[in-house]
Amino acid sequence: MFNIIPMQLTDYDAVMDLMRQTPGVSIRAADGLDATARYLARNPGLSFVAAVDGTLVGCVMASHDGRRGYLQHLLVLPAYRKQGIARALVAHTLAALDMVGIMKSHIDVLKTNASGKAWWQNAGWTYRNDIDRYSLIRGSDANA
Repeated sequence: MFNIIPMQLTDYDAVMDLMRQTPGVSIRAADGLDATARYLARNPGLSFVAAVDGTLVGCVMASHDGRRGYLQHLLVLPAYRKQGIARALVAHTLAALDMVGIMKSHIDVLKTNASGKAWWQNAGWTYRNDIDRYSLIRGSDANA
């Protein structure tokens, strides 16, 4: 059985280990400790981790802009998939977003992450082909 608990900054190293072990996940400079600390402080109670026997096996991070929620880094270690952990993580996050009045959320999935795309579609999320995302990187780190 697994437990879902709010993510704390003390979970950072374990979450980074999860990210490194999960196919399809990209780690960027923006995933650094300081940036994660700012993210969690700015979005309290919206990110969660999943633990089995005290070991982190999954996570999801979330934020909002006051109108829309944004989920990031939903992942479950391959050995723990198909147990409802990802769905539970998303359910906790959406419930937390509901509590602050956010009723619509988005997730970005890398085009190369076929299993991620399939998971979100199977979970009832709608693929958007009516928008394109543009990014501007200010600074010298193209991996920000």
